[in-house]
This record gives sequence, structure tokens and C-alpha cells, in this order.
Amino acid sequence: MTITHVAYASRELAESLAGNPYMAVISITDPTTPEAKLDPMFRHVLRLSFFDAVPADEYQPSQPGLFDHLMACQINNFVMELQAAPFEISMMVHCEYGVSRSAAVALFVSAYSGAPLAAREFTYEANHWVIDRLTVLHPKLEIDVPLKAAVHDRRTAQRIA
Repeated sequence: MTITHVAYASRELAESLAGNPYMAVISITDPTTPEAKLDPMFRHVLRLSFFDAVPADEYQPSQPGLFDHLMACQINNFVMELQAAPFEISMMVHCEYGVSRSAAVALFVSAYSGAPLAAREFTYEANHWVIDRLTVLHPKLEIDVPLKAAVHDRRTAQRIA
């Protein structure tokens, strides 16, 4: 296992982080906003731009600004290259608010690589269109999106010192 840890975050948090050459970044922004200003010490960065949206009709040709098969392939290839690299690396995925697009991609990276996903129980709002397009590339890959109740279970669980 080369990817050792997966996390997801908001754009604001990602832009505030000090760069780390052993952390890869998938940077997701809206098509109407500029690229995220990431520290140049992040050496492995994939930048994508698409809206947090689901098409009205999944059988229509790709609509401008929506996540599509080409973007799914770019993510897949990026993750495959990192997973095959001869060094350990962690992965951070960010989008504007760190809620649905980044959560969906982080769930995919974790499922594909087997690396643990930080705050996995908060991924219940993951964008299902993004997950569906990514799993088309790996039909046997199971991506389990947790239920919203998992957040409550974590918050009420007794802490172990």
C-alpha cells in the first residue's frame, strides 16, 4: 500500500496548509472560481473544475461544468500512479466547502487504495453522481457511503483516553 492515509477538506483549509512533498492533493474548484492557491511544496497535485451538481438526465451527453467520464479517468490514473509509486504518500482531497465532491473522491481513493479515510462518518453527503462515475471504472469496487446517523453515533460515543 503506497497511499497510507486519505483526508478531505474545504478549499480554505487546503489553502492554509503548509506544503508537504509526501502529501498528494486532488484540488476541486468550481468552474467559476480561480484555482486554489496551494503551497508549491505539494508536488503531486491534480486540479479539476466541476460543479457540485447531478445531471437532470444521466443519459444526456455530458453537460458543461459537470463531473464526467474524462474527469473520473483523470482521478483514477492519478490514484493508480500514486498507489504504484515506490514511496508512501498521503492524499488530501479538497473542494470549495469540503462536503460532497471532496468526500466522494476521498471515499473512492480510500476504497481503491485500502488506506483509512479520516472522518469517514461525515461523508454521508458525498456526491453520488461523482461516486457513480468513478465506480464505472471499477465495477467490483464497493464504496459504502455512511448514513447520517453515523455522525450522531460518533458524537455520543464515549471517548477513550
